[in-house]
Amino acid sequence: MGTIDWAVLLAAAGAAGWVDAVVGGGGLIVLPVLLLVAPGLTPQQALGTNKVSAIAGTGAAVATFSRKIPMQWKLMVPAGLLAAVASGCGAAAVALIDKDLFIPIVMVVLIGVAIFVTVRPQVGITLAKQPPTRRRVLLVVALAAALIGFYDGILGPGTGTFLIIVFATMLGTEFVRSAAMAKVVNLGSNFGALVFFASTGNVMWLLGLAMAACNMVGSVFGSRMALSKGAEFVRIVLLVVVVVMVIRLGWQQFG
Repeated sequence: MGTIDWAVLLAAAGAAGWVDAVVGGGGLIVLPVLLLVAPGLTPQQALGTNKVSAIAGTGAAVATFSRKIPMQWKLMVPAGLLAAVASGCGAAAVALIDKDLFIPIVMVVLIGVAIFVTVRPQVGITLAKQPPTRRRVLLVVALAAALIGFYDGILGPGTGTFLIIVFATMLGTEFVRSAAMAKVVNLGSNFGALVFFASTGNVMWLLGLAMAACNMVGSVFGSRMALSKGAEFVRIVLLVVVVVMVIRLGWQQFG
């Protein structure tokens, strides 16, 4: 790859870090660019290399959010570990999944998310009138970590977005806090997938580490912007990213 190719990839990694920190979905920026700029990479190598970048960004986002938002570490750390195991299993199961069927399902879910957030503008903006019970919190976080973590290993686009929506709708947390919780779980799912891809030799380490540095910078800026501008800003970015994800997946599937 030439200098221009490297510059394009590093810029994409920075942009993905910003988007991922706010609402998730950064993989939709990096993966297409990786495959375009470096067509010699296999899909597994692209996914594995992207995970090096993504784990750095999510780690930076967790550190930034945790300075401003109290984290229930006794809950979120086990959730992150569960997501890591689930994501590793998902990565191992990639060859068993018919993505021609899987992607349309994800598109339908994303369209549903966009409609729901549009017609229910109070979701993620105002707190629930009655805080959820501890049992409900444990159940929702555990299921989200397991199911969405598994999805992150298999496919990945929108993992953080799905986590934010689940936490906002099922637990009544506002979007910024939901984003902070999502980053902890997403950090675990990125780690689990990375371990699998690295163990199978599908990581381009030099490229991945260079992109990781840019992703971290973008992620810190995105986290700070989400904290300063609040839930309404996150809601708007969320809707934009969901629409872009639907268009991107539709083009991938039917274009």
